[in-house]
Amino acid sequence: MTALPLKIGVSDSDRTRPIASGEVSIAGVAAEVTLMGVQALFNQQLTEHTFDCCEFPISSYLRSLEQAELRYAAVPVFPSRHFRLSNVFVNTAKGIRTPADLAGKRIGVPVFDMAAAVWLRGIFQDHFGLERTAPIYVAGGLETARAGDEHPQLYPDRFKHEQRNDKSLAVLLAEGEIDALYTARAPSTWPSPNVGRLFEEPMRAELDYFVRTGIFPPMHLIAVKRTLAEANPGLLRAIFNAFAQAQNIARDRLFDSAALTTMLPWQLESLLLTERHLGYDYWPVGLAKNRAMLKVIIRYMLEDGLIATEFSPEQMFSDPDILKT
Repeated sequence: MTALPLKIGVSDSDRTRPIASGEVSIAGVAAEVTLMGVQALFNQQLTEHTFDCCEFPISSYLRSLEQAELRYAAVPVFPSRHFRLSNVFVNTAKGIRTPADLAGKRIGVPVFDMAAAVWLRGIFQDHFGLERTAPIYVAGGLETARAGDEHPQLYPDRFKHEQRNDKSLAVLLAEGEIDALYTARAPSTWPSPNVGRLFEEPMRAELDYFVRTGIFPPMHLIAVKRTLAEANPGLLRAIFNAFAQAQNIARDRLFDSAALTTMLPWQLESLLLTERHLGYDYWPVGLAKNRAMLKVIIRYMLEDGLIATEFSPEQMFSDPDILKT
């Protein structure tokens, strides 16, 4: 049987390299894998739909389920997860000490519907007393000014929005023209006398959040063009199996201290510390282990007004075989 040609776009990580290198194959597939920076990958996929199978922002995927054309089908593997409390930065002159202090403040957000911002708005309302609609959200480029959105956005009316096209958000924060920043990566103006983190010890705050909720928030999932998935039964399961296997390989390499796979001198100890606090299966795959978490991100998207449908986690994954994972 001829293998199915499949163009795959993913970010470069230890969870995706085994697939990119060919160490892990996808059953029945001849994969052509492209590694790209996350934002460039998303901007390209959400406008040009270049790849057949792509690492995909979870928030954009949920939004896509309400579109007339159901372009993508997803599998419940999450190549990017992140506790984002470490990615909230403040201007140090503004006297912001807690999330509740952000009420009425101007918060920069490079992409309003990015998962990092969705999670932070929800977490801060649920656990820190900051109503999601209390701040003013300022859209713009993180490191360079930009004229507009790089891929389609929705700005719900329940929020106060501004657009800044003259300066980067990193500079606006350092100069005090915005008070805080929700971001997926640290701005170039940090660390500096003018820019600090909201949480001085983010790891402690993030562990406390995990203890309370059991959630290690996912940023991305894997999505496949729906026409391909429907025309090739078993494709979604094959992709799921391959990405799950690649993730297991990534974990095993962190455990192997013969030659460190990262530049972290205490790589093994960091892994053991993580598994002691979060559990061995702290990066779970499959629907069953992620159902409770998915209910939360769906609720946050609803409360933001980014979607209008209260999807069930099962509705995110239409393939009957995937629903068994």
